[in-house]
Amino acid sequence: MRVLIAAGGTAGHINPALAIAGALKKADPTAEIHFAGRKEGMEYRLVTQAGYPFHHIEITGFQRKLSLHNIKRNIITLWNLALSGPKAKAMMKEVKPDLVIGCGGYVSGPVVRCAAKMGIHTALHEQNAFPGVTNKLLAPDVDIVFAAVPAAVEKLGAPDKTLVVGNPVRPEVFVQAANREAIRAQLGAGDRTVILSFGGSLGARRVNEVVADLCAWEQHEHKPVLHLHATGQYGVQLFEQLQKQKGFAPGDSLVVKEYINNMPELLAAADLVISRAGALTLAELEAVGRAAVLIPSPNVAENHQYYNAMELQKAGAAVVIEEKDLTGEKLVQTVSTMLTQPGKLAEMGKNARSLSVDDSLDRITAALLKLVKTP
Repeated sequence: MRVLIAAGGTAGHINPALAIAGALKKADPTAEIHFAGRKEGMEYRLVTQAGYPFHHIEITGFQRKLSLHNIKRNIITLWNLALSGPKAKAMMKEVKPDLVIGCGGYVSGPVVRCAAKMGIHTALHEQNAFPGVTNKLLAPDVDIVFAAVPAAVEKLGAPDKTLVVGNPVRPEVFVQAANREAIRAQLGAGDRTVILSFGGSLGARRVNEVVADLCAWEQHEHKPVLHLHATGQYGVQLFEQLQKQKGFAPGDSLVVKEYINNMPELLAAADLVISRAGALTLAELEAVGRAAVLIPSPNVAENHQYYNAMELQKAGAAVVIEEKDLTGEKLVQTVSTMLTQPGKLAEMGKNARSLSVDDSLDRITAALLKLVKTP
């Protein structure tokens, strides 16, 4: 079995693609798996690190705000688009795939469309509650569509061939969830509420600012809390300044890092998570069953993080605060209300756990293997 997977742009597209590749390889060790993407994108680094062959295709998105710079970029995009069809065709002739999977990002468009036209088996995986433009355009032409949540099915426009399968979660997330008590003991959490907060690997300025207000409140009010916060690459200096301004400091009740390298362990230890609402973050919150305060990023296509987050709020698993409404005072008030209600965080965590699709990869793999065997 030869498989070509197209994914790019963000880790939210690439990591599920790598998880699917790993599951297919496990199910069929003889499977030959290739990836398509941009060499300038994050996908090149992540895919080559994982050891898969990589095929370059240059495709970019249109800029909606008109400026001289964006007009130039749109001309380049049109040029790339014109070349993408022949490049995709050449890729098919080189790889000779039995199956082509699109996992999101602009690169999926020409690769999956070309495969569908050539009669090659095709599939899509949509990670978000509000689907991306590329997947909506491709859905009518592919053999099977995988949706992470029921809310995406109608929006994708191909309900008769769409399966709800959740988002693949790293196996170590489930493994570490079982070690909760040992990890909490290692952190010295005791009976305290463990709060985990982060705004992404680069850091979100607004998230850092309001979390600083929360940390100051926790310390000034002597709350029985152990707070673990990741500033992100661009938030390190800002957070140090905020500590001085607001009169709080790392210590027994607060641990501040630039980046979290052991996310599965910290998710296992946490009682409450404060974060953005990327699809994979939410899948991991559901997998471990954690209460959350979600701050959707407004700087994403189709505002999809908001729709992702609302699925958890509707289920009573999270409180959503949009960035336009976000203040330090509002975050403090939200967390304070949760902490003063006995059993509230555990109840929200239980609701989150009920949303998890633990066998997401098994469902996806079984459907793909069945599709490949279809004449």
